[in-house]
Amino acid sequence: MTDPDDEVDLLIDAWARRLPDVDLSPLDVMSRLRRVALKLARIRGAAFATAGLAAWEFDVLAALRRAEPPHRLNPAQLIQLTSIGSAAMTNRLTNLVDRGLVVREANPDDGRGVLITPTPEGIARVDAAMSELVRREEQALSGLSRADRETLVKTLRVLLE
Repeated sequence: MTDPDDEVDLLIDAWARRLPDVDLSPLDVMSRLRRVALKLARIRGAAFATAGLAAWEFDVLAALRRAEPPHRLNPAQLIQLTSIGSAAMTNRLTNLVDRGLVVREANPDDGRGVLITPTPEGIARVDAAMSELVRREEQALSGLSRADRETLVKTLRVLLE
């Protein structure tokens, strides 16, 4: 039994009629990865929303939460861990402070620097969001066996290199 055509198969078939001399086989993988990424963004957004967080808030709070107790980092470390620019991080931290999810404190080792620490509410929200995220992602992966998951992880690692 063959799998029924999905939207990517139909897309490739349509392009093959327009560009018959082009090898469209990369689309088999990359177009599906794009669709999976969009689905993952929806799953993650919904999971974060259950804890009252936007994705960007989760990213910053999660970086802080993963740090060793007392879960304190400076803005440069947060920029590196979240891969965003300095101006965006400043804006994000201001919003998180305003929401009571993090506090800014003077860095005792650097009089000009600050340290960012999540508040108890920030920790509770990011923990709740992570728990919900794992539950929803497990549900999304439920159709894959452990062996399929291991194979997928190996393949994705190659693509990420």
